[in-house]
Amino acid sequence: MQLRLISWFFITLNFMEYIGSQHASRVRRQGRMHPNVSQGCQGGCATCSDYNGCLSCKPRLFFVLERIGMKQIGVCLSSCPSGYYGTRYPDINKCAKCKADCDTCFTRNFCTKCKSGFYLYSGKCLEKCPDGLEANNHTMECTSIVHCETSEWSPWSPCMKKGKTCGFKRGNEVRVREIVQHPSARGNPCPATTESRKCIVQRKRCQKEGKGKKNREEKRKKSNKDDSKETRQESKGRAARRQNREQRENNNNKTQPKKRKAPNKEQDLAPADTAH
Repeated sequence: MQLRLISWFFITLNFMEYIGSQHASRVRRQGRMHPNVSQGCQGGCATCSDYNGCLSCKPRLFFVLERIGMKQIGVCLSSCPSGYYGTRYPDINKCAKCKADCDTCFTRNFCTKCKSGFYLYSGKCLEKCPDGLEANNHTMECTSIVHCETSEWSPWSPCMKKGKTCGFKRGNEVRVREIVQHPSARGNPCPATTESRKCIVQRKRCQKEGKGKKNREEKRKKSNKDDSKETRQESKGRAARRQNREQRENNNNKTQPKKRKAPNKEQDLAPADTAH
């Protein structure tokens, strides 16, 4: 009985020593792999390992695994890199991979930018755009087809020939319109923006601009000169007529006898009245 108790005692003692040694080994291993921030973690890591890098991140940072050769290293970033999208959880924020054809994505099933060779449409990356849409190689998106639009025709221009509006009988008149909306690659092309047609005008001689201007200037000067000459002649004529009239009056005064002055009736009657 005593021997049995002694055996159980040694068995229990050995078992406890074994458990203690395993716990100590685990503590040492955890201390080596999960040092505290103050023990050398960098780059936003809350906990880290010398072999695996970051194991958890500080608040608001995203945890992502980066492959270096055959090994994956944990890093903590303020935003997810290209090809990943961020997910936030109460205990950790992670960067998850987008689909293989996505360059950037909002969620795994909603791409925001496609890789080369794919066109973005409604959050998906397609090799070929659906019917009714066309591929835009500049934005790498599937967009609606745009047809050309033009304004109304302008009124017809005056009938002209070689830039002139005189000196001919038959000429041309034109009208124009503007392009309001340019077409896309698969849209309807724009029609002609100018039209021309034959026209007939009453033929008239063209007057040279320099000669016409000179003639007008000469006519104006001649008119002014004629007006001045006429004014001078009128003034001379009036002066001559006035002089002739004065001369005739003087001649008349010399040839006619002087008229006797009529007596004043009041003076003639005054002595008679006094005598009576």
